[in-house]
Amino acid sequence: MKKAKHMYVKYKHALPLIIYGIIYLLWFSWLEQKVTRHYKVIHMAADDYIPFCEVFIIPYFLWFLYVAAVVLFFFFKNKTDYYRVCLFLFTGMTVFLIVSTFWPNGHHLRPIVMPRENIFTHMVEYLYSIDTATNLWPSIHVYNSLGAHFAIMHSKEFENKRGIRIGSLILAVSIILSTVFLKQHSVYDVLTAFVMAAIMYTLVYRYDLIMTVRANRAKKKAKPQIS
Repeated sequence: MKKAKHMYVKYKHALPLIIYGIIYLLWFSWLEQKVTRHYKVIHMAADDYIPFCEVFIIPYFLWFLYVAAVVLFFFFKNKTDYYRVCLFLFTGMTVFLIVSTFWPNGHHLRPIVMPRENIFTHMVEYLYSIDTATNLWPSIHVYNSLGAHFAIMHSKEFENKRGIRIGSLILAVSIILSTVFLKQHSVYDVLTAFVMAAIMYTLVYRYDLIMTVRANRAKKKAKPQIS
């Protein structure tokens, strides 16, 4: 009993991640079933000049591992950085869900027929089969990649790990490029994700909301001194 209580106290910060993960998956699944037609088509002229390049399916799929690895690393190594990255990711993902709910959106950028046949185009076809061309704005692939990279760059855990920091940048950039080269997103989705990430970067890392909240809580808990 004591061991179980100790484990709960040690890892109770997992609760927000688990609860939000369930809410997000259920909400997103509902959107994928609901938004199948009658949506706002997103398109920019720049989209027509970007070629389809199937090799970008590799960094696109690596996104899942990248974001999960960053969150889990800080979960075990640094609670403050963990709360920062969760605040950053959860806020953007919630905005995305709300936008998709009240302003259904999609695009018509995907190639009707694959221009080539190889292992990468087969992987893209699989991606298309499980992910509809709706609920795109802003791009969570782009936003979360920026969030994961910001978390690494602002953590003391990686302050002297130049190789990891450079590798994170290369991977984040590759993932962002993959969204347009695979015709998963419009340039508009990418640009708006950058805008939202810039706003959250200012709040989470410049104004440091997590430490501000903790400081306010500490003041409330502090007992008044008797002079």
